[in-house]
Amino acid sequence: MTEPTPAPATPPAPPEPGIYRHFKGALYEVVGTGRHSETEEPLVFYRKLYDDYSFWVRPLADFVAHVTRGEHDGPRFTRLH
Repeated sequence: MTEPTPAPATPPAPPEPGIYRHFKGALYEVVGTGRHSETEEPLVFYRKLYDDYSFWVRPLADFVAHVTRGEHDGPRFTRLH
């Protein structure tokens, strides 16, 4: 008897554009999502709302990941509005 093939994991839902708080406290603005040009990995585009207001890109799976570090045990980013 063969084992059933597990269903592929459902990719996480992309974040809505808006303001998010990183678990370390800084604020960021999500401006959109896209895909890596060669791997098609889902990516999140966001910018810092402090310092130099630079733009950043992070894999979607990492952006929506659960983080357990120090006193924090929750999402990496939390949407504020």
